[in-house]
Amino acid sequence: MAQQLQSLSDSLPSVSTLVNGITNAFHNATSLVSGAPDAGEITCWLIDTRKLWPGTKIWDAPGAAEAMALISVAEQNAISTKMFIQDARMSLASALIKRLYISRTLDIPWKDVVFARKGDAQHGKPCVVDVAGKPIEGIDFNVSHQAGLVTLIGWNGKQRHSYSSEGIIEGSVNTPAAEDFDTNVMVGTDIVCVHERNDDRTIEEEGLESWVDTFDFVFSDEERWSMKFDVDYVTLADGNILSKEELGRHDRCVQRNRNLAVTTKEGEAITLNSNRIIEAKLRRFYTYFCYKEAYIKLAGEALLAPWLKELEFFNVRSPKPADPPQKNGFSQWGEEVDDVEVHLKGEEVGDVRMNITAFDTNHMVSTAIQGKIKGIKVPRFSSIDLQKDILDYAHQHLKIAPTTHTLAASDDAKDHVSCLI
Repeated sequence: MAQQLQSLSDSLPSVSTLVNGITNAFHNATSLVSGAPDAGEITCWLIDTRKLWPGTKIWDAPGAAEAMALISVAEQNAISTKMFIQDARMSLASALIKRLYISRTLDIPWKDVVFARKGDAQHGKPCVVDVAGKPIEGIDFNVSHQAGLVTLIGWNGKQRHSYSSEGIIEGSVNTPAAEDFDTNVMVGTDIVCVHERNDDRTIEEEGLESWVDTFDFVFSDEERWSMKFDVDYVTLADGNILSKEELGRHDRCVQRNRNLAVTTKEGEAITLNSNRIIEAKLRRFYTYFCYKEAYIKLAGEALLAPWLKELEFFNVRSPKPADPPQKNGFSQWGEEVDDVEVHLKGEEVGDVRMNITAFDTNHMVSTAIQGKIKGIKVPRFSSIDLQKDILDYAHQHLKIAPTTHTLAASDDAKDHVSCLI
């Protein structure tokens, strides 16, 4: 999360654009009709890198060189600078999954996928561009990576045009009736891991209240009050759930290691260690954080935007974790929550849809979709297999003979890498 806090965009969207959504940002926006046969669609993918490319150096990891050859030299260089292989794995998976999505969605060869950034060349939201270097309309995507997981959300409007190298519009691709849907939809995603940071020492010494207030530049006074003194549910050691009604005024507890008397709905008197309440509040805090990141990534990363504290979330509930992993070791999805309320500058944002889903015990994944989105179906995340879904597809759709490029990167990088694009 520390890296997320440092993200800053020099081309921030205006508050009015974000309040009203992109409905008023594009004068030629058209509406989506639910059930239209060629309406746009949402894609949600996840790849778990925790067991990929084992070792301590990415270039020495089995299979990594093959994967590296499928991305650009610039991307290879950036990945080579990562100090920890965990970060290199996620960056490599992110580069691959983006290219897979664009190649499949636009039906273009793997080698022809070219990325740029909208607006600011350094901090703008990533996009795909045509041969003229202009963003291709009718498609939007966003990726996130944290604690070994990489997610992608994509919007395929199924209506787009591209420019020739001379700047001439070459026509539309797969274009239904213009009134059927809106091509100007924005998407965002974020991942959080509840126990990745070492928050316990500060909370142990100063209490949850002081710890939450260190984020006063991100969250509003009302949000922070709710984080500190509200709780949606508490999970007991045996897996049973205590509701906030059963907790009563113990929901105000902000200190660890307190023994609290609670009566369950069945009338049983139990002693509850306050650590359970603190853990529940931490999970809810990261739910807020995940929502906020996903929303601001709709138009580009801007966690330090001046309007950030005016972006508020209400009716926040943390999704319940997945059951323990099965014997095959595969992680599982937990509860999905989709009834959060989004407000900006005191007004409800009506054209945005957000949800958050638990993944295994500690991860949570959120999505945000904004625009004329009535009738759009948002699927649950599908797991992407490195070999079957990415590597096999890439080699089938390269349509180019292998060449060798020199890699000018860190000391850990190989002197040469077979680059296929």
